[in-house]
Amino acid sequence: MGTQTIKNILVSFRNIAVVGISAKPERPSNKVAKYLIEQGYTVYPVNPGLEEVFGLPCYPSLSSIPPEMSKKIEIVNIFRKSADVPPIVDEAIDIGAKVIWMQSGITNEEAANKARNSGLLVVENHCIAVEHQLLFH
Repeated sequence: MGTQTIKNILVSFRNIAVVGISAKPERPSNKVAKYLIEQGYTVYPVNPGLEEVFGLPCYPSLSSIPPEMSKKIEIVNIFRKSADVPPIVDEAIDIGAKVIWMQSGITNEEAANKARNSGLLVVENHCIAVEHQLLFH
């Protein structure tokens, strides 16, 4: 994925579901979500074990987000093991997301191809916060 494409994603899309978010401030998913909120993005936390993060309701899955909100989600930012990615991609396709973003260390070729074949942009093995900082600070 080229730098210009990543920049276009970060400029064009402002609504991000963070799948696998943690309530623990020391966890990367928590730090990244907090950073995204500070940068003006709208974050939709997704983790079946939490009720809220940063005062925002936390949903057990993408498909459990009410349709009036889920249809706004453009980027699905994934903090889960690579093996857990395929069902998340299926849900992202179902809700009409535009981008699958797998965080650093996360790749899944089969899921990435399925997303691309469904018209989504795919970023693998990149931290969305690091990319944002490199491009805009």
